[in-house]
Amino acid sequence: MASVRMTRQERRAQVLGIAEEEFAIAGLYGASTETIARRAGITQAYVFRLFGTKKQLFLACVDAAFGRMATALLRSAGGVRGIEALAAMGQEYYDMLSDRTTLLLQLQGTAAAAAGDGEVRDAVRASFARLWQTVAHTAGLDPVTIKAFLAFGMLLNTNAALDLAQVDEPWSHQARTLINPGLFTHITTKTNQ
Repeated sequence: MASVRMTRQERRAQVLGIAEEEFAIAGLYGASTETIARRAGITQAYVFRLFGTKKQLFLACVDAAFGRMATALLRSAGGVRGIEALAAMGQEYYDMLSDRTTLLLQLQGTAAAAAGDGEVRDAVRASFARLWQTVAHTAGLDPVTIKAFLAFGMLLNTNAALDLAQVDEPWSHQARTLINPGLFTHITTKTNQ
């Protein structure tokens, strides 16, 4: 099998990118490390030398997807705080929905965790915690507002995964309604104890 000469770090990045595409579509149990290796032009054994196990490779992919989202949201806030930061992060979140690989990896990670795999659950929980903390620290708002913001984000993920833009039904239009940043102004500590 002929392969391009790369450093270990370059090869790791290449395999991670290919694996993200495979896992995003097929999930932890459906994706094939043989396919990932073939697409990378390396042996399956080398994939395992780079990442240990298929599950560790999957978790690296899911963590990278959550990391991209957290980094993009932080960058989009541009140093502002409060509702203005949430509005900027919300627009970035909405724009990132076109990155189906990142979106689907988040959903695949959550689905695998929900299926009862404790190792996956712990890793995805840590990735989600980093996303939560990024939004909470950046916006500097109360937990209920952060929860509402991320809940709407999860609905956006579901809408995009189901490709609701292609469904011309009243419920689909309602589910895709854009959210006005002022929506969060009614949320106060007093009303959400």
